[in-house]
Amino acid sequence: MEMRGLMGGFYKISEWIMRLAVTNVLWILTSIPVWFLVIMLLNSETIDQFNSILLLIAVLLPFTWFPSTSAMFSVARKWVMGDTDVPLLKTFFRSYRENYRQAMIGGILYAVIFAVLIVDYRAYLQNIAGLGVLAYLFLFMMFLLVVSLFYFFSLLSHFHMKMTQLIKNALLLTIGRPIRSILMLAGSAAVVLLSVKFTFLIPFFMGSIIAAYVYYHFNLIIQKMQLLAEKEAEGAGEDEGASPAEADGETGEDEAQEPQEKRGS
Repeated sequence: MEMRGLMGGFYKISEWIMRLAVTNVLWILTSIPVWFLVIMLLNSETIDQFNSILLLIAVLLPFTWFPSTSAMFSVARKWVMGDTDVPLLKTFFRSYRENYRQAMIGGILYAVIFAVLIVDYRAYLQNIAGLGVLAYLFLFMMFLLVVSLFYFFSLLSHFHMKMTQLIKNALLLTIGRPIRSILMLAGSAAVVLLSVKFTFLIPFFMGSIIAAYVYYHFNLIIQKMQLLAEKEAEGAGEDEGASPAEADGETGEDEAQEPQEKRGS
């Protein structure tokens, strides 16, 4: 009996290793031009070379990396929601296709902002000796942008929303949920640093672990917000003075945040 329990534990661990590895490999393969350029960027020797490669990465990101990362988050969403046996290839490529347009548009916006911040930051460091206040401001803005990107992918995989709603809600959650945002950033940074030290993690586990970790925290936020909304709805129902306009407003908000599960499993 004990042996069966031990073997059962090994089997579950091997299943999760397979899920994480397959999803991460799909993520890498569907955005491989970007990863090739990232390697070139890290080995660049001059500023002009760095800026040229960075420009190419910014151009390719919206059309490859953003859709593939969106698909990876959709798979991670299934895991966190309890559907651990979801077909990986089918779910990944269906989500890739369905979310491609919004991921691409959001990717254009984020890629431009990231490229401008990185170029300005490097230019500032070259002209100013040491890290000044402006340098820390650049870093802080990049950190905020990374966290808002986490929320963007989580929202895109979970809700039917227009692009303006996705960006707005991603920024609002970044600022309005500072503790969760810090946990997301710190945990993801730890995975990246560990992957840099043990490079075999990058092609097989880095992205999928970060996606599952980030979406887990996002799901906790959504559950808490839904619980608060239910309590407010109950309170509004008991309030005899509640106006029909207020009731209509609550209903409209719920419909605006319709889960993507209606797209099919």
